[in-house]
Amino acid sequence: MDDWLKHSTEVEASWITVDLTIFTVRADQLMVLLVERGVEPFLGRPALPGGYVQKDETLREGALRELWEEAGIDGSQLHLEQLGAYGAPQRDPRGRVVTIAYLALGANIPTPVGGTDAERAFWAPVSQLVDGRRELAFDHADILADALEEVRRKLEYTAVATAFCESSFTLSQLRRIYEVIWGRDLDPSNFRRKVLNTTGFVRPTGEQRLPPTGRPAALYRRGNAWLLSPPLLRGGQS
Repeated sequence: MDDWLKHSTEVEASWITVDLTIFTVRADQLMVLLVERGVEPFLGRPALPGGYVQKDETLREGALRELWEEAGIDGSQLHLEQLGAYGAPQRDPRGRVVTIAYLALGANIPTPVGGTDAERAFWAPVSQLVDGRRELAFDHADILADALEEVRRKLEYTAVATAFCESSFTLSQLRRIYEVIWGRDLDPSNFRRKVLNTTGFVRPTGEQRLPPTGRPAALYRRGNAWLLSPPLLRGGQS
């Protein structure tokens, strides 16, 4: 019984949180949503939005609520999926806290507005975070690095790149998503051939977009396939 009581006390001393890595592409840069913490620990330090899960909500519900409360963004309109669990004993100075990290992607996400324990919310270039120019609270730098690699990997094997696009887009706009996230230029003709040869990746709308200069560009929508076959590999081979 004593061992059971000790175990129960240890369980009650643990907490579950959710943290969100939310990516979008703005001005040809991959951006991530951050909040400036308005409370200790890490007062004033940038962090991923997130917080404690309430006892009467699911993990997903907690993630959506925290996103709304801390940044004023409706996460139900985003591509949202679980990234993983993070539970290093010393990751939170307040005690043993296990966090479930979520990955979210979207196009034209509204300007965030800070709330609850977030002093402010803002978009930051991912490039300024992965090179160490800005230090994130908790273990959020590790979560961000894992989320970035997960997105890069998913671009190879799934149609997730379309989550960064509007409902209709040109192949040039889709290619630019790949270039920004992978950090390398792609040959336009080769990319076009690979996309159109991947069954179900995109489908034409029958409409065109007139650019300021040059020829009209055909518009496409996401197709009915999620897994890409053949994949679009970063190494340049399909």
